[in-house]
Amino acid sequence: MIIRKPQVLVSESDLDLRIIKRLERYARICYKSEQRMGEDYNPRFLRSILERGHESVIEHEKITALFVVDRGISHEIVRHRIASYSQESTRYCNYAQDKFGNEITVIEPFFLEREAYRLWEEACLTAEKNYMQMLSMGCTPQEARSILPTCLKTELAVTYNIREWRHFMALRCTPAAHPQMRQVAIPLLLLFKKKLPILFEDIEFDPDFDQQHYAEVLVTDDLFVPLV
Repeated sequence: MIIRKPQVLVSESDLDLRIIKRLERYARICYKSEQRMGEDYNPRFLRSILERGHESVIEHEKITALFVVDRGISHEIVRHRIASYSQESTRYCNYAQDKFGNEITVIEPFFLEREAYRLWEEACLTAEKNYMQMLSMGCTPQEARSILPTCLKTELAVTYNIREWRHFMALRCTPAAHPQMRQVAIPLLLLFKKKLPILFEDIEFDPDFDQQHYAEVLVTDDLFVPLV
């Protein structure tokens, strides 16, 4: 059994500032003020639109991220309905195959300590053992998956328009969000704030969440290969 930490990958091209330039162009159609555009985007123009709540304009652009999380967190992510999702399927993925190392991968619950962690690990190992045994008895992966744990690692490609990303961050970065959701959402929001400040600078997050537990967020090429 492999125990790993969560991770988020985002394509560099999806974080290009030209997104903001295009959004300004789309928004200016409403006012027929295209002639006022300069070589660079006007931060005050788009900021004023967002402050007035006119967020339909920012639905024109999207960002895709690849989340590596446990299945429980993925279930919360897919609750956001204005989206496209592609997720690792436990119906078709057979973790007894060589490409998976003949073992399952689970996401570490960073908040568990000592005895609780031991019980969690023991339960995962038991689930893995019985899963493999069920496969060897002739059960299909979609049948054997019924005993896999919620903390099973899954990969989930998520595409939201900018408006939905703002909604996602406003919900998933707060103290009320699940700790493992904050673990991935907060560092991703911080990346968005850095790369696309006009669109995300006003989104608040839980400042008390310990940074040592932030998931790794990697900027990649368009195929989610990390950039050197």
